Amino acid sequence: MPQDHYADIRGLHLFADMSDEHFAQLFRGAYVQNFPPHIDLIHEGEPSDFLHIVLSGAVDLYSTWNTRETSMATIRPISTFILAATIKDAPYLMSARTIEKSRIALVPSQDVRAIFGVDDAFARAIVSELAQCYRSVIKAQKNLKLRSSLERLANYLLRQQLRAGGGAEFELDFEKRRLATVLGMTPENLSRAFKSLNAYGVVVEGNRIRITDQDDLTRFAKPDPLIDDFST
Repeated sequence: MPQDHYADIRGLHLFADMSDEHFAQLFRGAYVQNFPPHIDLIHEGEPSDFLHIVLSGAVDLYSTWNTRETSMATIRPISTFILAATIKDAPYLMSARTIEKSRIALVPSQDVRAIFGVDDAFARAIVSELAQCYRSVIKAQKNLKLRSSLERLANYLLRQQLRAGGGAEFELDFEKRRLATVLGMTPENLSRAFKSLNAYGVVVEGNRIRITDQDDLTRFAKPDPLIDDFST
């Protein structure tokens, strides 16, 4: 793997405190590969041969069942996926594909498990990472089970607005058809939901969103950090 990637990867919480020796051992068999958009990287049910690290671009984690498909998460730089399958030496529960041109580091899973067994700092970081992932899953389940589709969309827009800097106008980070699957909706229901949010100050022009009444939208959405703040 090119040396110029090491500093960015070393800065991840997962690798920050491990020893230099073990870090070198972990990445001696790793390599970096460039992928064009819409390329499948892994498929659910396959063995977890590599831990993936997104260095640039974006990756869609998705799942399928009985001809249906849904997006589970979007992975952006610099972050890893799918750690739990790597540690358990278990099949992937999700598939992954690039959303845009992406550069990805692939670390052999057997090396991750080997260093996990000998580097205490790395092991603690993995436990912390998996605990954070578990908490994120709980929050996503609460969002799906406790909120109506209109409330899910309203809170998604408030989160996206915050990620975009907090301005009244911002862009959706992916196309509406994919957004519908993320929110557990059909494209038709999503379209109707956007129209319903006009009453709360949401104006939609393609993928551009303008919020004309911040207070009204917030009162309707009732954002809750125990659901919407994925950093805790």
